Formats: sequence, C-alpha cells, structure tokens
Amino acid sequence: MSRGRPDGAQKKRLLTIICVVALFLVFLYVYHGSKNTGESALEYGSRSLRKLGSSYLGGDEDSDLGGKQDEAKFGLDDSDDGIAPRSFPVCDDRHSELIPCLDRNLIYQMRLKLDLSLMEHYERHCPLPERRFNCLIPPPPGYKVPIKWPSSRDEVWKANIPHTHLAHEKSDQNWMVVKGDKIRFPGGGTHFHYGADKYIAHLANMLNFSNNVLSNEGRLRTVFDVGCGVASFGGYLLASDILTMSLAPNDVHQNQIQFALERGIPAYLGVLGTKRLPYPSRSFELAHCSRCRIDWLQRDGILLLELDRVLRPGGYFAYSSPEAYAQDEEDLRIWKEMSALVERMCWRIAVKKNQTVIWQKPLSNDCYLEREPGTQPPLCRSDDDPDAVGSVLMEACITPYSDHDHKTKGSGLAPWPARLTTPPPRLADFGYSSDMFEKDMELWRRRVDNYWSLLSPKISSDTIRNVMDMKANLGSFAAALKDKDVWVMNVVDVDGPKTLKIVYDRGLIGSVHNWCEAFSTYPRTYDLLHAWNVLSDIEKKGCSGEDLLLEMDRILRPTGFAIFRDRQPVIDFVKKYLGALHWEAVATGEANQDDGDEVVFIIQKKLWLTSESFRDAE
Repeated sequence: MSRGRPDGAQKKRLLTIICVVALFLVFLYVYHGSKNTGESALEYGSRSLRKLGSSYLGGDEDSDLGGKQDEAKFGLDDSDDGIAPRSFPVCDDRHSELIPCLDRNLIYQMRLKLDLSLMEHYERHCPLPERRFNCLIPPPPGYKVPIKWPSSRDEVWKANIPHTHLAHEKSDQNWMVVKGDKIRFPGGGTHFHYGADKYIAHLANMLNFSNNVLSNEGRLRTVFDVGCGVASFGGYLLASDILTMSLAPNDVHQNQIQFALERGIPAYLGVLGTKRLPYPSRSFELAHCSRCRIDWLQRDGILLLELDRVLRPGGYFAYSSPEAYAQDEEDLRIWKEMSALVERMCWRIAVKKNQTVIWQKPLSNDCYLEREPGTQPPLCRSDDDPDAVGSVLMEACITPYSDHDHKTKGSGLAPWPARLTTPPPRLADFGYSSDMFEKDMELWRRRVDNYWSLLSPKISSDTIRNVMDMKANLGSFAAALKDKDVWVMNVVDVDGPKTLKIVYDRGLIGSVHNWCEAFSTYPRTYDLLHAWNVLSDIEKKGCSGEDLLLEMDRILRPTGFAIFRDRQPVIDFVKKYLGALHWEAVATGEANQDDGDEVVFIIQKKLWLTSESFRDAE
C-alpha cells in the first residue's frame, strides 16, 4: 500500500504533462491555422461584436485586433496570398442613409457640448475608430438603378429616397411633386416658384449680360449656392456651362442634398458655421443666397466675410431675400446694417431690382488701403493663409488680394472653355511650369482613354453621371472627361499641397478631405470613384484600408464602378475584399512606362437587397 502512493503521483504528473503538451499542440494549430485561413475564431468573434445597426462601444480588444489585421494585410508578404476575409454584416435598415461624420445619434451618444446658435451641430464630428460601423449600408426597400441623366434632373424614383415631406412642406413653391412611383422636380424654389430658368435669365438681365445668359461669354463659370434646397438653381445653370457647388446642411430638410445628387446635380453637405468652407480662396465668380435664412450680421459679419474669402476679384453676391425689399421695421433694420457692413468691406451694389440685390467685390486692394484706420472688419493678418481650410476656424477679417491679383485687377483667368486647358497664374505658387501642366494634362488624357476602353463592355454614354476623383491633384483627370456628360467632385488631401485652387482656376469644382474619415455625402451618390494611390496614402497615415473600402462602398451606387490605380500589393489587398463587399472584378490594366509600378484595377458594385427590403417592397 505504501508503494501505491508514489505510483499515483507519477500517474498524475504524467497526465498533467500530456494535457500541457496537448494544449500546446492545439495552440500551435490554432495560431498557424489562423495565419493560413485569414483570421482566427477569436479574431472573427471579437470583430463581430459590432452589432448590426449599432456601434460597438466595448472598444479596446476590437480596435487592437482590427489594427493588427490591417497592418498585416497592408504588409502583404508572399505568405499572405490567397487569404479570403470574412463577409461583412449588413447594417440595420434604419442606417440606409448613414453619414458617419454628420450623424446626430453620434453627437447625442458622445454628449458633445455644441453651440446650436453657431450651427456646430451641423458641422463634421467623426466617430473614433472603435465607434465606426463595420457593416454594409443597405439600400432602401424597392431600390432601383437611378434614372439616367438628363431625365434625372426632372424626376427620380421615390423608392430610392422615400421622403416626401418636402413635397408637402414646399408644395406652394414647386420644389418637388410626388407622381406615382416617382418624385418630379418642376424647377421651382423658395424665391423662384415659376422656375429656376426664368430666375437665372432675370439675374443675367439685371447684370446686362449678353443674350440674358449668366455665363457672360464664359467669364462666369463657378458658382456657390448656399442654402440650395434641392439644387434646382445649380441644375438649370448647367445648360449655360456653369458649374455650381450647391451647399446645404443635414438639417430639418435633411434629404435636400440627397435629392440633388440623385438628380445628377453637383452638391455637398456643409454649413456656414464656425469653420472655413472646404474651398480655397478666390474660387467662385458668383455666390447666391435665395431666402437661405442665414443671419449675415452675426459675429461681426463673419459669415459674409467667409463668402468674401471664396469669391474671386470682381465676384458677385446675388441676394434674394425680404431684407432686400420689405418695408417692415425689422427688415429695414437688417438691410441698413447689412448695407453698412458690405460698404466697409468695399463691396458695391452692382444692381438692385425688385426682390434681389447683387453686390460686387472689388477688383483690387485699392479700396481696402483707402479705408480709415480702425475700420471694421479689419484686414486679415499678413501671415494668414487664405487657402488653409479643413478644421481652420473662420475669422472676421477681409482677405486682401495677392500682389499678382492686385496688379492685374482680377484673377487673370481665360474664359470657359479655354480656362480648362490654359495654365492658370496660381500654378506658379507650386513651382509648376506651363510645360509641366500640359504634360500632366496629356498623361491623364491617355489614362482616361485607357479607363474607358476597359469599361466599354460595361457602359454606355449615359451609364455614368456623378464622378469623384478621390485624389485630384491638378484636376487633369476631370479635365479629360470634358466631352462626356458627367460632372466630377475633385477631392484634394487636406494635409497635402493646396492644389484645389488650381482645380477651381480650371473651371472645375471640388473639396478638401482626409480619407481617414468618411466623406460628407449620402450613401449611394456616385457612379464612379477614381482612387489613384489613395490606399497607399492612407497606409502612410496609419489609417485602415478596410475602413476606406467600406466607405467607398457606402458612397458608390449599386452597379457603379471604382477605378483603383495603385501598387500591385495594394491591388491584391482590394481583390481579397471583393466577395465581402459584393464587388465584381471588371478589368485589370497593364502598366506602361508612364505608370511606374502602378496597376489599374476596376470593379463594379453589385445591386443587392436585404430580405427585409424584399418583404417591404412586396
């Protein structure tokens, strides 16, 4: 009996050793298996903790795993080949119109202390990585491929934007009318009930432009419409070769910009609040406000001074509002104070007729220099960069002209369409020569010809309308599309060279942005995304390539296309997500001597609906 005890102890030790070895072998199997299959069960489970339709608020474990996964995939060593990532869950249907950086629910959850009187709640507030949605945005029930341009200017599918409250609220102003399964746009607005086309001709007549055409023989090309409604003003200006940046916030009329983009009209979600608009100085020939309900006198006229910053020398501000014509005491007070403010800003009344006044900005600094000392608003500091935008706060000061603009008494830009291909004076700010400009233009002309050759089996002349160049540089990609019936949102990195002013000087439009964050647009608003080295760029910033692909999917319309031009490892990274994103490979382009190590890869987003969408549509 006494010898049995040591034998039992030995057996226990042996069993313990066997268990430890077995656990170690299981660990090795799981560890190496996860490297071969793309993700371990642990990783999949923790990544899936982001609930369908709600942010995962646990945070740490999820964000750590996500970061490591992105780093490994962007490393793209040879052993990574063949990995197929998991599928993405589908967001709850109530998030079918999610705009991550303009999400009121996020503001409430984060308990941000915002000044509502300054419109801070309509400015961008982006979620931290651990609060981002890790799911695909579903289309609404009954979603259809959008109506093609130019018919879309006048009608869209009701199912695609199932909101009819504006049709009822603005029924007396001809904004929009519900007709069966479509929403139609008669072209009316708050101030132009009888049609934007007649109102536009009226403005041109007021300014004595030839043939009542507002483009003034190509001299007026870019327009900024603030408080634009459903963008009928900008939509009807297109017929005059005028490109309009239509701006409105995600406010009580929250779907107005969504309607504009569904119609195929350039538009952007934004607000005149506390930060500068995402446009460089001297970008627009005309700013327009038709009953936009903005208090232009607040904070020493800071909002009017922001308009002044983005207007070109000699630019106009067309203001159609009761203050310009009403005779009651309050409107008269506002008109008197506003007139005094713009006079101190050196604006003059170009013309005032009926219910509209049009002011004009000076052509040079002469008036500014002749003002009495201490006149308010002051000139901006000499070290202030008028082209610095993004998170830069507005200032209540006047932006004087550069020496070049002061001497030439204007921007020195050619009229449209010559403006598109003529090297602009501000090109010298970057040390670029006219020869470099022309070579860049020719390079992108060849590249765009190649893109369309690759796309030709899939598209016709009206397939693509809304285009976004995610890294526009000088705008030559957009310039190469001039003869196609499209418009381009040119996006320039907020942290890179400030080349967006060259884009505007070519008669194009766009915005600055940081692709580590979501763009200020609704889901399903663009037919074509062009991503030239964008994934490589955000990798250098330490941001998630997976998040960017999900954002591109959010922006892209079903049946829309994305063109990737990047390094081969990055293209391989994109290919691994095709199934998870419901994307289909369309074409791969061969690199040539102009492209270095860049490869072209084109995808098409499939049209898919959730089971709930099918049930609701029946």
